[in-house]
Amino acid sequence: MNSLRSISRGALSSWRSQSNALRIMRLFLGLTWIYAGWHKASDPGFLTQGSPTYIGTQLAAFAQNSPIGFLLDYTIERAALVGAFVMFAEFAIGFATLLSVAPNSAAFGGFAMATGLWLSSSFNTTPYFLAGDSAYAILWLAYLLLLIGNRRMPSFNIERRGAIRTGVVASLAVLASFAGRAFPVATAASNSAKSTAKATGKQIIKLADMKVGKTYNFIHSSQGVPAILFRTKAGVFAYSAICTHQGCTVSYNASSKRLQCPCHAAEFDPLKSASPVSGPAETPLARVKVAVKGAWIVEA
Repeated sequence: MNSLRSISRGALSSWRSQSNALRIMRLFLGLTWIYAGWHKASDPGFLTQGSPTYIGTQLAAFAQNSPIGFLLDYTIERAALVGAFVMFAEFAIGFATLLSVAPNSAAFGGFAMATGLWLSSSFNTTPYFLAGDSAYAILWLAYLLLLIGNRRMPSFNIERRGAIRTGVVASLAVLASFAGRAFPVATAASNSAKSTAKATGKQIIKLADMKVGKTYNFIHSSQGVPAILFRTKAGVFAYSAICTHQGCTVSYNASSKRLQCPCHAAEFDPLKSASPVSGPAETPLARVKVAVKGAWIVEA
């Protein structure tokens, strides 16, 4: 109880000592990061393999064009842990910023996270000013530099009081994470995925360029995931390239006629509904709906 009173007094004192500009930045960044954590925690698909919003699916899509794609490839097989860490970190940074617990460390954490998101998901956005993550990175950096220049702001310490304050923030982040999981909500991505069947499909490749027996790699526009298109004498079909074991990206081996995962050697048979035939995977690859429309193969 004394620790909570101490945090409340410290937070109020820090708000009074800041300029209006700093207060606006602090309020906006703190609440935004808490909302970002809640958005992930309340998304039932965020940590669920096979969901359009699964963190592993997002990482696999980001890795295709990101300058740090080699690092993202490493995280894909640990996608659930990465997702849980990001969710917890967003809550912790948000609460720490609002309550003035280790504010400099929280601001640096926010800057590092926003920079990582920019390099992962929006680095290739054109024009650059449409990439929100880069704007957040600059805003966190400016806030951090202002805090460093303001000597009245408390800094992180490892004394008993500082450790207790940090523990309270960590506890709030954990409780918020569990609360979000307890109150799931439908996401825009999942609603979009449900409505794609009613929409006109995006063109993938011309049918004339897709000879029988050939494959073609593409990114599914509505889900943003890598997929593999096949054409046989029976028609065209496609599967998600996200391995159902731990989220790595599979590729087609023409000699074995199998879809193979480079991480743990799982193999899938594309001629048998992408059922697993060897390795640790137990679930078939997700089917991606495609169709022939005129001279094009399109997303159905």
